[in-house]
Amino acid sequence: MTMNESEAQRAAPFTAGATARAARTPTVKIRPSRGLFHLDLQSVWLYRELLLFLIWRDTKVRYKQAVIGAGWAVFQPLISMLLFTVLFSYLAKLPSDGVPYPLFAYAGLLPWNFIAQATSRSGTSLVGESHLISKVYFPRLIIPLAAASAPAVDLLCALLMMIPLMLWFGVTPGWQMLFFPIFVVIALLAALAVSFWFSALHVKFRDVGHIIPFFVQFWMFASPVVYPASLIPERWRTLYSLNPAVGVVEGFRWSLLGQRPPSLETILPSVGIVLILFVSGIVYFKRMERTFADVI
Repeated sequence: MTMNESEAQRAAPFTAGATARAARTPTVKIRPSRGLFHLDLQSVWLYRELLLFLIWRDTKVRYKQAVIGAGWAVFQPLISMLLFTVLFSYLAKLPSDGVPYPLFAYAGLLPWNFIAQATSRSGTSLVGESHLISKVYFPRLIIPLAAASAPAVDLLCALLMMIPLMLWFGVTPGWQMLFFPIFVVIALLAALAVSFWFSALHVKFRDVGHIIPFFVQFWMFASPVVYPASLIPERWRTLYSLNPAVGVVEGFRWSLLGQRPPSLETILPSVGIVLILFVSGIVYFKRMERTFADVI
């Protein structure tokens, strides 16, 4: 037996093992989508570890070297609540549907701050992660998903402040609290519905980055954050409810404070427009995804 034959015989088990491992390794073929509704959403699940890592990274970076850390998640809505109470309750005398106005304002700020932060971060997230998009393949949908999900940590921290406020004003939650997680999910869908459109448009039109802050500010005053939806005239109520944030804010207040339940003509149009914008946003995002690496 020659030396080459002996070496080949000794290497045979290792070669067979490497071949077996290669056969078990999944192969990813990067191809353009074939149709309008070929969304390939299962790839997001396959890259779920990357999604969780980006959420953790965004949360960590947000409060890195901050003196009070996650306390800003409570401090911001608390100061806004005090300011709104002085301006809109004591000075403007706006009604609050029989609920103490500080509670009314804070319950409205909880979902709104979440939606506003998620929209602002997600809308510009693709351009902010351009170094990843241009070098590494992964489902681009993960980037706005992570940016929109990270503010959920702030929402949970701010929600803790709701407990002493409710005790102070003598308000106890009822069975409506069972619906609270549902409205949290709707709030996330509402933020993502807008963010998918903004993030995809921002890659091609950088003006969107300047439009988002004005849009968010206008959206707040077009939503029942500092005033009740009952203040809107009846003939405009259905049109007003097409605002995706209306159903979320009203649902938060109802589930947390136990005030009168929001009418179906307020909830259904708002939830319906959220679902329409969410599905159409994903379709548009996936259609534009093939050009992100070239344009960004």
